[in-house]
Amino acid sequence: MAAMSAAHGLYEVFLAVAHEGSFTAAARTLGYTQSAVSRQIRTLEDETGAALFERLPRGVRLSEAGRVLLPHAAAVRARLAVARAELAALRTLDGGLLRLGAFASASAALVPRAQAAFRARHPGVVVTRVEGPSVKHLGLVAAGEEDLAVVSPAADRPAPEGVTLHHLLDEPMLVALERGHPYAGRRDVRLTALADEEWIVGNERLEDTLFRPAVAAGFRPRTGLIAHDWIAKLGAVAAGLGVTLVPALAAASVRPDVALVTIHPDDVPYRRICAAVPPSPTVAATAFLGLLHETARSLEEEGVGG
Repeated sequence: MAAMSAAHGLYEVFLAVAHEGSFTAAARTLGYTQSAVSRQIRTLEDETGAALFERLPRGVRLSEAGRVLLPHAAAVRARLAVARAELAALRTLDGGLLRLGAFASASAALVPRAQAAFRARHPGVVVTRVEGPSVKHLGLVAAGEEDLAVVSPAADRPAPEGVTLHHLLDEPMLVALERGHPYAGRRDVRLTALADEEWIVGNERLEDTLFRPAVAAGFRPRTGLIAHDWIAKLGAVAAGLGVTLVPALAAASVRPDVALVTIHPDDVPYRRICAAVPPSPTVAATAFLGLLHETARSLEEEGVGG
């Protein structure tokens, strides 16, 4: 910024002298002393290696070099004015870019609500959002390629270097059953009551699935179908091929031919949800983080999270 201000000052003085035709008149217009104007013109002439003005008995006029420099100086002044306006917009959230990342079910309720509130308050900020696994987004934040990501980090692994985690909420799991299942419509089902069911999971390694907390507590489901996509999982449930865990944040988006039941408080697996930001987040990321906290509190009041 100091270099920008220095260059801006020299060109402003040059343009003022060119317009006024005199160091004295330019000094009066700019509020400088005549000697200060002369000094800055000499500095600019030293930098360009050419005399920019012909000194006349009364005033000055542009030299050939000065005439060449004139449109460029005007362009620099205009570009610097645009740069200053854009930098100010970043500080005031009247402009700029916010790069978001989120894992799949966070994009069902938590992130869209926060994003809608952010757009209402800061419509001038362009927001981009990419969906993907948490480990991917943690790497992108660490690399400076995302400004903020909503992730579900593994509890037994530290955050990557260059990433700060802010806890948002602990999301409970629900069980998805076909509509005709005997337990459809019940509440607080024990996992042991579903031990003989075919569980549909997203990975053969249960520690890398939504079952991670339940497995750590000693429950090992009988798995018969691996499905990575939520549409495939819920389609299999609706067809009666098995049951699956569904994150509470995604409950509202579950298809109507699938029933959701709550899990007993002693058994319910929770998933930790955090916002990942760099150690020095942007102004936009800081504002969005605040809205994520507000949204998480609202969801908890609605019964999502604990």
